[in-house]
Amino acid sequence: MNRIFTLITAVSRLAERVGTSLEWLSPAVARLTVGLVFFQSGWGKLHDLEKVTNYFTELGIAAPAFQARLASTAEFVCGGLLLLGFATRFAVVPLIVTMCVAIRTALWGQVDGLGSLVGLTEFAYIALLVWLGTHGAGPLSLDWLVARSAGRFGMRALPATASRMIS
Repeated sequence: MNRIFTLITAVSRLAERVGTSLEWLSPAVARLTVGLVFFQSGWGKLHDLEKVTNYFTELGIAAPAFQARLASTAEFVCGGLLLLGFATRFAVVPLIVTMCVAIRTALWGQVDGLGSLVGLTEFAYIALLVWLGTHGAGPLSLDWLVARSAGRFGMRALPATASRMIS
């Protein structure tokens, strides 16, 4: 029994060390995945605004031409910011709003309960975006480089996560 406990403890410690050494990977994968999706989607929509405007008109969205340009630009610009890891906490806000509007206007008919809501791909994007907004872009990002540079020049306005990573 003691050997089993020792083995479980050793495996647990190994898993903890591996997980800790790969902490940089989660925000990078999340940021690059969702950033690429929105960047490509925004690019496609910007190159066919008439189609997007017509779709928004069918959905009954007010000022469909303006909203089509706004949503497409937000997806393209904010998706690009996520890819770079720059202004990440700012960039997630318009994308979360865009996904909430998409669920409410285009997908609400598919929602018959909590299970179907959280099963939507758009809801998964919201979850990733909220996580990025609360945890930041991680060490493989321009945000981290900016925070690190600010720390070198004696500025103390670093986010708590960046301060921990610098020291």
